[in-house]
This record gives sequence, structure tokens and C-alpha cells, in this order.
Amino acid sequence: MQILYKSTRGKGEAVTASQAILQGLSKDGGLYVPTQIPSLDVPVEKLSQMSYQEVAYEVLSRFLTDYTEEELKHCINCAYDSKFDVKEIAPLTRADGAYFLELYHGATIAFKDMALSILPHLLTTAAKKNQVKNEIVILTATSGDTGKAAMAGFADVPGTKIIVFYPKNGVSAIQEKQMVTQKGKNTYVVSINGNFDDAQTAVKKMFNDSEMKAELDQAGYQFSSANSINIGRLVPQVAYYVYAYASMVGSGAIRDGEKINIVVPTGNFGNILAALYAKLMGIPVNKLICASNENKVLYDFFADGTYDRRREFVLTSSPSMDILISSNLERLIYRIAGNDPLKCAELMNSLSVNGSYTITEDMKAGLADFCGYYCSEEDTAQAIADTWNHSRYLIDTHTAVAAGAYRKYVKDTRDETPTVIASTASPYKFGRSVMSALGLNCEAKDDFTIVDEMTAFSGVPVPKAVEEIRTAPVLHDTVVDVPDMPDAVRKILMK
Repeated sequence: MQILYKSTRGKGEAVTASQAILQGLSKDGGLYVPTQIPSLDVPVEKLSQMSYQEVAYEVLSRFLTDYTEEELKHCINCAYDSKFDVKEIAPLTRADGAYFLELYHGATIAFKDMALSILPHLLTTAAKKNQVKNEIVILTATSGDTGKAAMAGFADVPGTKIIVFYPKNGVSAIQEKQMVTQKGKNTYVVSINGNFDDAQTAVKKMFNDSEMKAELDQAGYQFSSANSINIGRLVPQVAYYVYAYASMVGSGAIRDGEKINIVVPTGNFGNILAALYAKLMGIPVNKLICASNENKVLYDFFADGTYDRRREFVLTSSPSMDILISSNLERLIYRIAGNDPLKCAELMNSLSVNGSYTITEDMKAGLADFCGYYCSEEDTAQAIADTWNHSRYLIDTHTAVAAGAYRKYVKDTRDETPTVIASTASPYKFGRSVMSALGLNCEAKDDFTIVDEMTAFSGVPVPKAVEEIRTAPVLHDTVVDVPDMPDAVRKILMK
């Protein structure tokens, strides 16, 4: 069965998976969604005996139907290899009453590695399949993790360049050091005087700027995206939820067919949307718990059906979630609008023009799979301390938002369904906040001293990704104002 992809805003014909991955964003500004969610017609018992790579193939082959078996297996094997520091790729650890799905064992110790290690291979394969002659320019905005993971994936990949924008003073010190020390002749990092939403909005405008596209085409370039607006990012994320469920069945933690809850710390909504797609494929999921930090625009949306970005932007200890415009929510809006592109476009236009939209009562009924919770900064620190004190298990600030949200959910519902918490980053990426939550004074210490103290405290070795940037030279130091972002791109490409 061939799966095609259509824009959430409805203009244009359906395209193949490889065409959707190449374009990243539809020409009408919409996001590509599959015309139907394929069923996972493989018994869980069989999946439970498979490696991560084999499960990934079963999932990706159902969605990316114009890729051959040979092409997909090549992409998967290039992605999920020794770059990951554990054989399981995404292991599950039982701690404090839940199962933590560790998605941070890749090259940049964050969950973005799970998809961004394979996207370059999917993209370059798509370029060959579609006879693309231009050099592909990956243009992306990051709230902290996507940028480094994308650069690590695309560094020195032939036929590509990657330009990453990030908010100056809006990411952790370790996140920034990871980005500005990135090697690769085709990698470029630019910080902006603004926040993530400013960067993301400007990147979307460049994608939709027909004059800029023509200018780049003349110079032999075309844009594509590594953000989760690209369906080539979203589909690989579905695989780890399928793998988690199969692993739980395989270990005897649950029975085949028994439902689980999934808790996801989310800002841009892609990671939890992937969990919904896993459910729609056939994985037995009870509730999808959307965990927000103090930028709780998604929590408010699930509470009352109104999405309103007109609020103070809060800088938190979980910076990858400091987002007020959750781009991937558009895919869910399209779905609960009955796949009506006109309704979806109307709501997205309202968000752009007025800063908010409200869904209908019928659409609210489509949110039954979800519930929202949020954690304050105090809640987040408490979740880190509690998880360590109860289980001697160290979690980062983003995972702590999910752990804290889960505690609130259980207190409210008394639901004892086995639960998977998406653990999205290594605690070493946010060492200052983690160690402060554990009661240690970090004020006068540099970040690498804190890293060393964390190792001594927890017994967990310093990840290679952190160790290698300790003395790495800064290679990228450009800072621009938001209106100057297009000129920064031109300067990089036209030099």
C-alpha cells in the first residue's frame, strides 16, 4: 500500500514520502501529513525479539513506501550504529514507578539524535530518487538540541550545507558550546538577538519567500528542513515508541495487548505526536500525557481548546521546551478538524495574525487521547531530587518536567497503568540545573567543574559528547538581529 503525503493547508497535489522529505515544508506553508496512518501488521511477540534497527525498518517501511528495502536498511544501518553508546539504542530503565525511555545515547546526548542521525541519509537518498541537481541547504532554528544533532548528522555529507539559528542566551552553556565548536566544512551556526519563536518564524518566512527561493535556485541551492516540521524527522520518532512497547512485552513488564501511558516533555509537539502515530498504528496506548514547563501554552490548550501565544516568554531550566509556537500541533489540528485543510489554514492564519485560535467543540472531542500537565521551576527541581532520592536515578530538567507531570497525573487520577516517560536528554547536558536541584551550590563554578562533580556524586561517567567539547575551539561566533537572518543566509551561501 502506497502512502502519500498532503499539506495540512490543502493546496497542491499529494506527494511521495521522498518528495515530502526533500521539501520539508509545503509550498503553501502547511506541514506534510500521511494520507492515512498505516497499520503495523507485525505481531508484538515478533517485534519483541527484534533489534532496534529491525523495529525501525518495520515502522519506516510502512510510512516511506517509495523507498526500497535496500535504501531504507542502508539509511537505518548508517544511522543507528556505534554513534550510540548502548546496543539497545533506546533502552528502558525502571525507576520511581515508571519506565524511562532513554533517548539520549547518541552523538549529542539528546533525543534529537534518534531522528537526526537518519534524516541526512533519508534526504540524500530522496535527492537521488528525484534527480535533484541543486545542493540542499538545511535551514533550521533550534531551542537547543536540534541544532547540534542536525549538524552532527549533516557534517560533511556531500551535496548538503546546514545553517542553524539559535537564541543567544536562550540555551544552556553546554548546548551552546556543542554548537559553536561543531566541525564540518558545510556547517554554519548563527546566534540571534531574540528567542526561539523569533528564529523559527523567520526560518519559516524564508522557506515561503519565493524571491529568495528563485535567487538560491539560480545559485544552485534549495532549502530543506531538519526541524520536526519535516516528516522525515517525525516518522523515525514513531519507531522508538513501538520499540519501547515491544521491549516491555519482551521483558515481561506488560502482557501483549496491555495498554500503557506515555508521558512526553514537549514544546514543539513533534515528540508526542510521534507517540500518537504509534498508537494509531496499533500500539495499545491509554493516555498521552503532554508535559509542559512554565511556557504552558500546550497545557492551556488541552484545558480549554484555545491556543494563545500572546504571553510572556519564560526562560526556564528546560530551554528546549521554551517555545510558544508549537509547530507540530498543526498536524494534530488538521486531524481533529476531520482532515479539513481549509479549517486548518483558517486557524493557522488566526494564530499568525491574531496570536491565538480556538477549536470547535467537535474538535475538542478529538483530543480524548491527550491530557496536559505542567511543572513550575520548583516542581522540576523537586522531580529531579525525588527521582534521585527514591531510585538513585539521575534525570535532566526536561525529563524532570515529564516526571513531575506524571506524579500530578497519578495524584489526580489514581491511574496505575504502566507508564513510559520519554527521557529526552542526558543530565550532563544541564548539569548546573540538575546539581542545583540536588542541593549543591553551583553559583561560582564553571560548567565543566560541575560536570566533574556530577560524576563524583552519581558515579555516572561523563559522556563522550561532553568530554570532547571541554577544550574544543570556538568555530562559529556570528550574532545577528532577527531581521538580518535572510542576509546572513545569503552571506554564507553567496560568498
